[in-house]
Order: sequence, then C-alpha cells, then structure tokens
Amino acid sequence: QVQLVESGGGLVQAGGSLRISCAASIEDFRFTAMRWYRQAPGKQRELVAIIKPGGIADYADSVKGRFTISRDDVKNTMYLQMNSLKPEDTAAYFCNAGLNRWGQGTQVTVSS
Repeated sequence: QVQLVESGGGLVQAGGSLRISCAASIEDFRFTAMRWYRQAPGKQRELVAIIKPGGIADYADSVKGRFTISRDDVKNTMYLQMNSLKPEDTAAYFCNAGLNRWGQGTQVTVSS
C-alpha cells in the first residue's frame, strides 16, 4: 500500500554534491511529515532531516548549512540536496514517512 523508493546515491569526492530522492506512493503526501535517516556501518540509524507539511524543515547539527531537504507535493517526492560532502556522510540513506514506513535505502559514499 505504501511504497517509498530512494534513488540518486552514488560515489562522490569529498567536497562534492549529490541529490537523492524519495518517491512516495502514499495518500495525502502533502500532509505527511517526511524524514531522511542515514546509517553508517557500525553506527546507529540517525535522523538527518525532517520536512513537515508546508515545507518546514529541521536538520541534524552535523548537516546544517550543507544539506537541504525539500519536497514536491505534486510529484509526491522528497529530496535531499547534499553539498560539501564529507567522508563522515558516508551511509545508507533511508526515506521515512512516519511510523514504521521505510524505503529500501540508497547508498552514499564519500571518498577522501
């Protein structure tokens, strides 16, 4: 019923940029708070950013000023623009639509 599909991950050099996407096949996407999480090997899953209905966004301190979360309520898609990438950003990035609704993840690897 609910499908979240991340895409856009890849390998980038430190200092580079990448935009990942989450296509959300859910009803009333525009009224749903969406989140990006990430999980690096050996680490717990952490919240990266949240975007609430209307576009109100919050970020983890580690990505503030570098990442921008956005949403397109016509395309039912959430984005994460990642700039000035650091090796510490290397992780699998997961889309979350609240509760226990997750995408499969997209891998972002930042080389130094």
